[in-house]
Amino acid sequence: VQLVESGGGLVQPGGSLRLSCAASGFTFSSYAMKWYRQAPGKEREWVAIISSDGRSTNYAVPVKGRFTISRDNAKNTVSLQMNSLKPEDTTVYYCSRVDTLYWGQGTQVTVSS
Repeated sequence: VQLVESGGGLVQPGGSLRLSCAASGFTFSSYAMKWYRQAPGKEREWVAIISSDGRSTNYAVPVKGRFTISRDNAKNTVSLQMNSLKPEDTTVYYCSRVDTLYWGQGTQVTVSS
């Protein structure tokens, strides 16, 4: 199983970024997928989840209305569109299979002017 995140970077407050996670080594379309984030010295925080078929999503309160999770089962990818970014969104973002047995290496998002 391999999960590879990409798309992080530096963005100004109010800006947008789109994170992607490429999955391999398992039947991607059979699993819900999640995004988490973790700041230094803090516990990993759940951000969003999407069902295996992409029809159902849910979000943590701090990101609801600003972030959108989506997936492409044909390409084995899950994405996180992040809009109206705030400095407090600065951290490393990870994708995970729903059972959280497997994690990517993370991608750094920095929101700063």
